[in-house]
Amino acid sequence: MSIRERHGLIVVSADPQGVFKVAKEGHVRLPAVVRQWCGLAAGDRVLIVAEPASGRLVVHPPAKLDELIAHAHDAVFGGGHE
Repeated sequence: MSIRERHGLIVVSADPQGVFKVAKEGHVRLPAVVRQWCGLAAGDRVLIVAEPASGRLVVHPPAKLDELIAHAHDAVFGGGHE
């Protein structure tokens, strides 16, 4: 598999030539350098979204989730949270 950062998200893609592997337990281990890309610390909770058709997982770090939620609320409430 391959792992890359895109716009603050971590994208894990199926790639037979990739250097990363799924652990025996079925875990995807994110190397330290990958966690640093998005400011993840050990124990941080993330949202993982599977895209089976494209063979990828998208990892949403807490900071990115905060940004997405704030954007959604601005769209709904017009920027002036009621």
